[in-house]
Amino acid sequence: MRNKFAELIYKNGKKNNDIYLIAADISPAGSIKKFREEHPERFINVGVAEQVMIGISAGLAMRGKKPFAYTIAAFSLYRPFEMIRDDLCYQNLPVTIVGMGAGTIYSNLGGTHMTQEDISIAKSIPNMKIISPADSLELESSINYCLKNKKGPIYLRIGKSGEKNFTKESKQKWIFGKIRNIVNGNKIAIITYGPIIKLAFEVKKKFKNKSNNFSIYSCHTLKPLDKDGIKKILKKYKYVIILEDHSEINSLCSDIKNIAFDNRNKTKILSFSLKDKFFHTYENQEDMLNLHGISVEKIFNKMISLK
Repeated sequence: MRNKFAELIYKNGKKNNDIYLIAADISPAGSIKKFREEHPERFINVGVAEQVMIGISAGLAMRGKKPFAYTIAAFSLYRPFEMIRDDLCYQNLPVTIVGMGAGTIYSNLGGTHMTQEDISIAKSIPNMKIISPADSLELESSINYCLKNKKGPIYLRIGKSGEKNFTKESKQKWIFGKIRNIVNGNKIAIITYGPIIKLAFEVKKKFKNKSNNFSIYSCHTLKPLDKDGIKKILKKYKYVIILEDHSEINSLCSDIKNIAFDNRNKTKILSFSLKDKFFHTYENQEDMLNLHGISVEKIFNKMISLK
């Protein structure tokens, strides 16, 4: 997804002179390097000064430009939080903050590089929109939306590398603010977002001859949340599984359970989110998710116990 983002910035930047990339200590490799070489006046690397990255982006947006503030997710949101809140959200400026390698993707570098509560934080700020594409195809649709956006900041939460395009078979187009059906089934709905959609497909595959029971949905827009779309899903399916690479606090899971409660819905909901806990260890992503209770086997075992 990181490479796809670079390609899209380069491709669109050749046609649109208003596109700026403000990076924080990210090496300009691949298409980003080409963008820097061909448009040096529109590529700014501030180093480890993320607050400056947001300030410059705000100034560019006030001049009618299309700035993308880009770095590893843990540093794109947490370190410059005050500037995001005051410079961008308070003034409702159209800046796209790109958090690359979100969730547990950088778990091998320890807790300092993970973002298990970023959506919760971003969601709480007025005027902030949040998009978390499942794959490179949804990322392209997300970037197209960001380029057209004229009001309000966007937190674009993306993966890193190696993500398969799971959404290519979907019959529904990507629409900002609308939950999207990727695979259609008749009994169980798995609602997810971001690259962890991979586990949803692996769970579906594990059920073999019962796999046709499963629908998979990409809730790529987390704010504003498609409450009407979620209400329809809760009404349609007997079971709903929520899968996310994010803290259980102020999560998609908590949002959906609130909707179900408010509408007196009887659907059985199983949720798999990150625990409200730090693990002081260095693990690959699969092992880190397993520590948080998220794996194909653990999801499968809970689901076969459903009645």
